[in-house]
Amino acid sequence: MLFVSAYRLPGGVAATVGAIQPLIVVFLSAALLGSAIRWQSVLAAAGGILGVGLLLLTPQARLDPVGVAAGLAGAVSMAAGTVLTRRWQPPVSPLTFTAWQLTAGGLLLLPVALLLEPELPALSTPNVLGLAWLGLIGAAATYLVWFRCIARLEPSIVSPLTFLSPATAVILGWSVLGQRLGALQLLGLAIVLVSVWASQRIGAQGFKSRPAPET
Repeated sequence: MLFVSAYRLPGGVAATVGAIQPLIVVFLSAALLGSAIRWQSVLAAAGGILGVGLLLLTPQARLDPVGVAAGLAGAVSMAAGTVLTRRWQPPVSPLTFTAWQLTAGGLLLLPVALLLEPELPALSTPNVLGLAWLGLIGAAATYLVWFRCIARLEPSIVSPLTFLSPATAVILGWSVLGQRLGALQLLGLAIVLVSVWASQRIGAQGFKSRPAPET
């Protein structure tokens, strides 16, 4: 769903649609984990969505119904996975848990790829290096850290950190590629950083205030 959205929508629109994930996590955590819905958390998540929109959307942005639906489906799926990972933690190490999840995901996609995708062309050295980076750093290492965080912290604390992804991309574009940042982008960046800080503070306070489990 993430890649369908990315293919059919401009990057800024796809990222803004996906930014709804932390807000969904707040309500799913209440439904599945019994967590309290704090208006501060809802406000911080909404602020993050606004900040990402100001950061990435342009006047030329266009909406595609299929792309928007795919983006929302991906956000709901990721939010549900984040919350259910917290609820159904298996008695294995985060490395084992991550390996099995990524293996299961690959096996589910394999028959679809074999049926619908064209034959893989010959890969150049940059192609192989790019795939290695995506597989080892962008998937294996990243998800290992992600699941380790979910095992130790509330999903409502971890999920808003995804707002930092588009913010980091914009900062890298400015610092590495020399891209210019307008006033609205700077405002969006500030709102994203404030929303992430606020969500961490609110979530940490709620996490500390929870009663200790009975022994």
